[in-house]
Amino acid sequence: MIKIIRNVKVYTPENIGKKDVLILGDKIASIEDKIDIKISSMEVEEINGEDKILTPGFIDCHVHILGGGGEGGFKTRTPEINLTTLTTAGVTTVVGTLGTDGVCRDIESLLAKARGLEEEGVTSYIYTGSYQVPTPTLTGDIMKDIMSIDKIIGAGEIALSDHRSSQPTFEEFIRLAANVRVAGMLSGKAGIINIHMGDGKKNLDYLNRAVDETELPITQFLPTHCGRNKELFEESIKYMKRGGYCDFTGADDPDLWEREYGEVRISKAIKRIIEENISLDNFTFTSDGQGSFPMFNEKNEYIGLGMGKSSCLLEAIKECVFKEDIPLEIALRGVTSNPARILSLTNKGNIKKGFDADINLLDEETLDIDTVIAKGRIMLRDKLPIVFGTFEENK
Repeated sequence: MIKIIRNVKVYTPENIGKKDVLILGDKIASIEDKIDIKISSMEVEEINGEDKILTPGFIDCHVHILGGGGEGGFKTRTPEINLTTLTTAGVTTVVGTLGTDGVCRDIESLLAKARGLEEEGVTSYIYTGSYQVPTPTLTGDIMKDIMSIDKIIGAGEIALSDHRSSQPTFEEFIRLAANVRVAGMLSGKAGIINIHMGDGKKNLDYLNRAVDETELPITQFLPTHCGRNKELFEESIKYMKRGGYCDFTGADDPDLWEREYGEVRISKAIKRIIEENISLDNFTFTSDGQGSFPMFNEKNEYIGLGMGKSSCLLEAIKECVFKEDIPLEIALRGVTSNPARILSLTNKGNIKKGFDADINLLDEETLDIDTVIAKGRIMLRDKLPIVFGTFEENK
């Protein structure tokens, strides 16, 4: 079906003003001031974009799509993600990862879950590996995984500076990173090493050593949870000034994480990046979706476990715009053009002719999500999901 979104303010993520956007099948076919099209033999669906903002669909590039957690015993393992958990948050592309548990959860199951999400309507990729080094793989070799499996774009999340990591030596870590890089080069993929940063005192030591002591480029690494505490955040600012990428993790309750754990919330992290004149190409932010998080009541008493959700991405964007006075086009970079470029996700993360028709329509005043289109298919309309996962209840 042909779709035309009329008279909508377009962020590519750059603000290019009010336009009409033509969608043919699963691609963006045209972006013009005014599109006139008359095809008597085909149905044309027109979408009113008045008082709306059109953005690229969000890319959430760190999600435990197979479930996460488990550090508190088997009962704390979180469930697999549902399609509408992504689409109602505006996420049209997701990158799945394992975490601490690379034993009871494996790459075969992660790949199967990613293929299932693709069949249900969103774009999906995965990292091979888990916290551990040597890391679990699908084929028995990390280079073969990346070169042979279409959906595997890199390795991760490899844990550093964390008591849950396998405490790899620097040489072991560098050998893994080098293999991932070469596999990415040979397969035309990013070959990114996604790195879980913990609370350990070494912080980004291995990454800085990699830059100083080897030929590996700094752009081969994407450390995540870089706002975990103030010390790690300050080290991350220095690392980004060297040209490195850093990913920041969202939260449904950023006030809690800032107050209880000293975490630097995404809006403040981006504000600091701007103030330090760091390249606006070098940051991303993600949800750590389906990861397990402790929950507290108003008395700060532990009441159970919650889960990370992709909905925190939009809330972070709102905080950027409404609390920190950060231009929307800058905030959007972290979940659109930046992850698309860093992860070599061709035809994603931008509103351009020939790119995939992954589109969000936001309310211009509140930035609430009104409509989500993934690969040309409307997944959310009038703030309600209209496409559901196979085992989701259609409400």
